[in-house]
Amino acid sequence: MTQTISANDLHIRLEPLNEAGLFKWLLASFLMGKRIQAQIAAEAYRVIVDRHQRDTPRKLAHCTHRELVRMLGQAHYVRYDETTAERLLKLAARLNDEYAGQVTNVLAASSDRRDFEKRLLAFDGIGPKTVEIFMREAGRVLF
Repeated sequence: MTQTISANDLHIRLEPLNEAGLFKWLLASFLMGKRIQAQIAAEAYRVIVDRHQRDTPRKLAHCTHRELVRMLGQAHYVRYDETTAERLLKLAARLNDEYAGQVTNVLAASSDRRDFEKRLLAFDGIGPKTVEIFMREAGRVLF
């Protein structure tokens, strides 16, 4: 049985235009969207955000690949640690470069929910499962 972890479980406040909460939930959704146990993904989120304070795209982008691999390893997120670290850095870089580091800017650039989801899918490492997890809760506050 797959356990569903909510934003609330991770102490993430999802509210319209709450950039911090939206980014944290996107990061958590990204980690949970991989074929990995939900508890391990949740722990990886806690290590990256709570323990290492990498809670914005700018802070995440200032990690090295090695640092991220080490953080993922601390959470026992080892099966995909190398590719996940690489894709997290690409996620942060693209969010910073194309959307000024703001999930709300992705929303503002989107014509509707479908366009928003399409824009999320354009990020390396974000597939349909990640979008599904993210929108399960963020969709309620964004649309």
